[in-house]
Amino acid sequence: MAIVLREELPDKNDYFSLFESTGWNQGYKASPEELEIANRNSWITLSAFDDNKLVGFGRVVTDFTLHAMIFDLIVLPDYQGRGIGAMVFKALVKKCQQKGIRDIQLFCAKGQKGFYEKNGFEARPDNAPGMQLRKSQP
Repeated sequence: MAIVLREELPDKNDYFSLFESTGWNQGYKASPEELEIANRNSWITLSAFDDNKLVGFGRVVTDFTLHAMIFDLIVLPDYQGRGIGAMVFKALVKKCQQKGIRDIQLFCAKGQKGFYEKNGFEARPDNAPGMQLRKSQP
């Protein structure tokens, strides 16, 4: 297995399949076109390929000074546990640090806290600021 990281937008249908593999789209009900728009409006999109097969992905949205958010760190289930997620994640963090961004944040999927802690992230305290408004689906 020779995984190659490329700073490029993946094919929208390949990405849709990858996104669907997480189960996240059950809540979003996003179309391939909507996901492509989200990816296009990101600062960095990093795709992981095994030959030409999209097996992992991550993206960053930022103000280029103070804050950056890592979104959609995804690895195909059959490829999980091989270090691909860590490879994508570390590359995204490095890009943010090279840009001088002071605060890198993310939303952690249930059960993944340990992965991010191993990579230097800390959970926000329960009394820390931060809220979320999520548009409900029809």
